[in-house]
Amino acid sequence: MVWSAGRMAMRGASAALLVLALVAAVARAEDPYHFFEWKVTYGTRTIMGTPQKVILINDLFPGPTINCTSNNNIVINVFNMLDQPLLFTWHGIQQRKNSWQDGMPGTMCPIQPNTNFTYHWQPKDQIGSFFYYPSTGMQRAAGAYGLISVHSRDLIPVPFDTPADDFPVLVGDWYTKDHAVLAKNLDAGKGIGRPSGLVINGKNEKDASNPPMYNVEAGKTYRFRVCNVGIKASFNIRIQNHIMKLVEMEGSHTMQNDYDSLDLHIGQCLSFLVTADQKPGDYLLVASTRFIKEVSSTTAAIRYKGSSAPPPAKLPESPSGWAWSINQARSFRWNLTASAARPNPQGSYHYGQINITRTIKLGMGRGKVDGKERFGFNGVSHVDPETPVKLAEYFNATDGVFQYDLIGDVPPAKSAPTKMAPNVIRAEFRTFIEVVFENPEKSIDTIHIDGYAFFAVGMGPGKWTPASRSTYNLLDTVSRHTIQVYPRSWTAVMMTFDNAGMWSIRSNIWERNYLGEQLYVSVTSPERSLRDEYNMPETSLRCGKVVGLPMPPSYLSV
Repeated sequence: MVWSAGRMAMRGASAALLVLALVAAVARAEDPYHFFEWKVTYGTRTIMGTPQKVILINDLFPGPTINCTSNNNIVINVFNMLDQPLLFTWHGIQQRKNSWQDGMPGTMCPIQPNTNFTYHWQPKDQIGSFFYYPSTGMQRAAGAYGLISVHSRDLIPVPFDTPADDFPVLVGDWYTKDHAVLAKNLDAGKGIGRPSGLVINGKNEKDASNPPMYNVEAGKTYRFRVCNVGIKASFNIRIQNHIMKLVEMEGSHTMQNDYDSLDLHIGQCLSFLVTADQKPGDYLLVASTRFIKEVSSTTAAIRYKGSSAPPPAKLPESPSGWAWSINQARSFRWNLTASAARPNPQGSYHYGQINITRTIKLGMGRGKVDGKERFGFNGVSHVDPETPVKLAEYFNATDGVFQYDLIGDVPPAKSAPTKMAPNVIRAEFRTFIEVVFENPEKSIDTIHIDGYAFFAVGMGPGKWTPASRSTYNLLDTVSRHTIQVYPRSWTAVMMTFDNAGMWSIRSNIWERNYLGEQLYVSVTSPERSLRDEYNMPETSLRCGKVVGLPMPPSYLSV
């Protein structure tokens, strides 16, 4: 009966989408709509030479690319045909005033098996390269990820000529163990170990070259949108005999510097241009792991039109060492003269001249709880309660769900025990805050902040001190959403908390994330105004304590 009800919901939802499409076509004042219907299932694919279970969207791995333009309405009806609850998060999409669609366990109730839910969001005032993935459990290790390409509006100039084609490059490490087994191992206090190999667009090295993954014509220029969609490894990307011109990074146009290779850390996306200016033949795009003792590599073939020549036998070498990577990261610069789809044009947003109102130091760390390893920020290892923290806050039902500000603005002493609890801090609306991440571990970490783009102003070895501010780039650091924190080092970012909602700050090393290295920041508008935040949609799923509660009073119209 449950599945029959699900099929009825499918028919009803399809009819509803048709009505929405007609309404959208008539309402010309609205931004265009793009409608998707996703059926999320398990399927069998041979990734590393052995058939294994993966998560598919419409029988695809990776999932469908979302191609849209800034401010378009994206409507995705997700049918969960898995045996586990499911959520999708839209990594890097800011969800302005709309954390209700963010797709994290702290902001939304999950889509239960054999049911569906329709997301509706906009890449509001954004352009660039992003991706989506399932945010519950360890499902991210099994696929169900895909590219989001947000293009500039026709009237907004782009600082480079339109490329001949736009190529996706979703690079990730890959585990042959089932995602449920990985989660079970972590629950038992074990690690997930090293990945079995690497994939590009879901394919191993053989399948990515026969037939070639990318086809080009001599003399033409192509855009490659590259995202690290893995769960553990950083990568270095390079192409045999070709130069890569960096043009965009996580929604920001960059200074167009040329690179032989580029480091890309988990959760990060960038775009580079490549001109097919070599002798016609086959060439290999190469991805290699970084900062892991036993380096793994994979390749994908790029074929010139009319070519029958094999690729050169020698692969370009990967750089080595931390210093090279840090120096390259410092070379990335924002293009201050480029137009972009932002409320504050790039050339006029002088972040270095804004007074900092608060400094939050977040120390990543590990500790034992009941003999099992946990990770966290400032001594608290996050646990998702049954009631998402955003819903508990909205319905004024936080008692017994979570407490605000269990952590302070500085890390506790090393001897302090690790505590497991929902980790929620508060930030005052529209304040300019400096956030410093300190990584005492021997391995690299990458941190993502939902709902915002921030300015990664500085990074360096050891512990951060106020004197570290003298090394900041206060002019043209790239505005982005994910940043690496090198081993035994710090990274500082600056940002204005002007997007009301409940937002995740989390490690992209998914083993650490699963074991608690995440928190939520509550940003509330004191005016309770619709100008600052949308009401919770009537169609939102409910779970935990808020089931059956009356809807809170509406936010006020301006």
